[in-house]
Amino acid sequence: MHFAANDTTHLLQLYGYWAVLIFAMLESAGIPVPGETMLIAAGLFAAGLFAGATHHLQIELVIAAAAFGAILGDNLGYFVGREGGYRLLRRYGHTIRLDKGKLKLGQYLFQQHGGKVVFFGRFVSVLRAWAAFLAGVNRMPWLQFVVANAAGAILWATLYGLGAYALGNAIHRLVGPVGLALGIAAGIVILVGVVLLWKNERRLEAEAERALPGPLDAYS
Repeated sequence: MHFAANDTTHLLQLYGYWAVLIFAMLESAGIPVPGETMLIAAGLFAAGLFAGATHHLQIELVIAAAAFGAILGDNLGYFVGREGGYRLLRRYGHTIRLDKGKLKLGQYLFQQHGGKVVFFGRFVSVLRAWAAFLAGVNRMPWLQFVVANAAGAILWATLYGLGAYALGNAIHRLVGPVGLALGIAAGIVILVGVVLLWKNERRLEAEAERALPGPLDAYS
């Protein structure tokens, strides 16, 4: 979905905190809407940077709405992944080169590092939309998921909300270069991770098989 800046500000003018909550919830559930952009725009609204706004937003409530929406959306994504995601990947995963060995490897990695993936995934655009679904698919314990998810969502909402609020007018000058720098850094990290995973794929699959011996379906 494509949202222009004026669409975001218009929705904020009309719906205030509800726009922040719903966009954060939808993005976290895997629907491609700009939840993070809405949070930043709401922080700017709270700083009084948009003339003619019909809502006077409080930054504390903006942060609360974003965090609550993110937690709701992530839990929805988790339960969708837990109830139907595994069968979907088992049936169609081969079309994107996800065979049984790689699915078992995903389960193994989520067992070992699931909390880290969920927590830090909140700050990476692709993982922000899919980490909860994958956590459900890989049967990450719900309580462990909730703790990591809530911590990541609250920190994300606080950092981005307060950042937009504090920077004020300067955010317009910083979003471009900072966003580009963060995007490049995230891309490098992901690329390094992919290369390392590719180099160690067989070793990791062997470790996963030792940790989860037998048929894949026995663990799902």
